[in-house]
Amino acid sequence: MSKKEKTKHLGRGLQSLLNPITSVRIEPTDSSPAPSNDSNMPPDKELRDSLQELSIESISPNPYQPRTVWNDKDLSDLAESIKANGIIQPIIVRPSGSKYQLIAGERRFRAAQLASMTTIPALVRSASDKQLLEWSLVENIHRVGLNPIERAKAYQDYLSTFSLTQAQAAERLGEDRSVVANYIRLLDLPQEIRQMLTDGQLTMGHARAMLALPTDELRRKLANRALVGRLSVREVERLVRKYITGTSQAKTTIRSKPPHIVDLERKLSSQLATKVNIDTRKNGQRGRIIIEFYSLDEFDSITERIGLACNEEV
Repeated sequence: MSKKEKTKHLGRGLQSLLNPITSVRIEPTDSSPAPSNDSNMPPDKELRDSLQELSIESISPNPYQPRTVWNDKDLSDLAESIKANGIIQPIIVRPSGSKYQLIAGERRFRAAQLASMTTIPALVRSASDKQLLEWSLVENIHRVGLNPIERAKAYQDYLSTFSLTQAQAAERLGEDRSVVANYIRLLDLPQEIRQMLTDGQLTMGHARAMLALPTDELRRKLANRALVGRLSVREVERLVRKYITGTSQAKTTIRSKPPHIVDLERKLSSQLATKVNIDTRKNGQRGRIIIEFYSLDEFDSITERIGLACNEEV
């Protein structure tokens, strides 16, 4: 009896996508010198045959690139490193007419342009448009530095393009389903909060906590408060729990009170222009009335409204 075949997935990164290599042999020219057989060359013959030094001008960007925000300082630092040490890891391209199209390695490609390089080492692969899109999404999903909204959109594009469920996508990507679900939920946030995430002003933890609030207006208010007050994720989570717990308790209190008590609270609140709570005990035979105030001026106003001559300091 044969063992049950393990379900295949795309794994973390492009390593599992690069074997076997479909070699595209390019004859070296003066502008595209053949790479030397040194210690940096891949040991595999097919990989070695597909590794070429290509003109940067012959390579166009990947049209399916999910990344939309590039850190100029990081690119500048990488460009300086390339000037000093060269490019250690080749980019990956596919033939496109008489030229080439980028599959993976756009950060290195952009930095090489900044470094004023004329050629770049590249692995040349045959790839369909569908493969190009999938590989681009997979590479970027597992890249460090992709902001939460870019990653959320990459997951969403992956699901919609290949008609996958979240569970199927997670399995193919080697992720937990909850990871995919949590990122995609970020797309339900208001545009203002999504921009804060894109700009790095809020973190994934902040956003996940805010998603528990029932309305976009509450989410916006808390996001602005977190931004201005530099609130930590734990502080935001505490505020969300406080709101949800308070709302739940208020609803429970209202449901448990007799209708005539609720109506009386509403009338007193309207007359006094503040919140009034009537807490009854002993089947309504005992209790207390709580009248809230938020400043000394408001306290004086309330005492005048109920006809009390109260001149004592609170």
